[in-house]
Amino acid sequence: MTGSERGPRERMVFSAAQLIRRDGVAATGVRDVVAHAGAPRGSVQHYFPGGKEQLVNEAVAWAGRYAARRVDRFLAEMAEPSPSRLFAAMAGQWIDEFDRTGFAAGGCPVAAATVDRADSAESTRAAAAAAFARWTGPVAEALADMGVPAGRTRSLATLMISSLEGAILIARAERDVRALTTVVEELGPFLDAGAACSQ
Repeated sequence: MTGSERGPRERMVFSAAQLIRRDGVAATGVRDVVAHAGAPRGSVQHYFPGGKEQLVNEAVAWAGRYAARRVDRFLAEMAEPSPSRLFAAMAGQWIDEFDRTGFAAGGCPVAAATVDRADSAESTRAAAAAAFARWTGPVAEALADMGVPAGRTRSLATLMISSLEGAILIARAERDVRALTTVVEELGPFLDAGAACSQ
């Protein structure tokens, strides 16, 4: 769905996610979201009676759904899926974005919301945890399909996502994709060994 096909509510959730990933929750004002989304004034009260916290939580949930859907897209583009190739594709999305647009667009909105609100807004902490779980599920399922033993799929999926999130953070700090290419190179053989041990 393109931006023009989204209704005001959907545009505001999308815009909130984009602004949070760039500026964090604290620096993202409701007026900024309304302006970015091109939504009518008064939209927040109408669509988000819970105010900014509800809007942030829905943006975090959107980001979790987006990341989960990307897993299937990555797999569909692989002739021979493997854990290392999946992880390389996950990191590659960020490497491509940073190479294409620079680092100003920001990082993961779920991570940004977690850093800003995990200790001060329980609903946002819960939304972030749910978003990470939503993303972890498809990665774990993909690993199972690649032959990773059932007892290791979720732990390896958690390793992949947490390594990716940490590398994104370092890449933004360094203004360099080095951390992303490093985790791909170093974790790839380890991830593939998880699938090989079941064969």
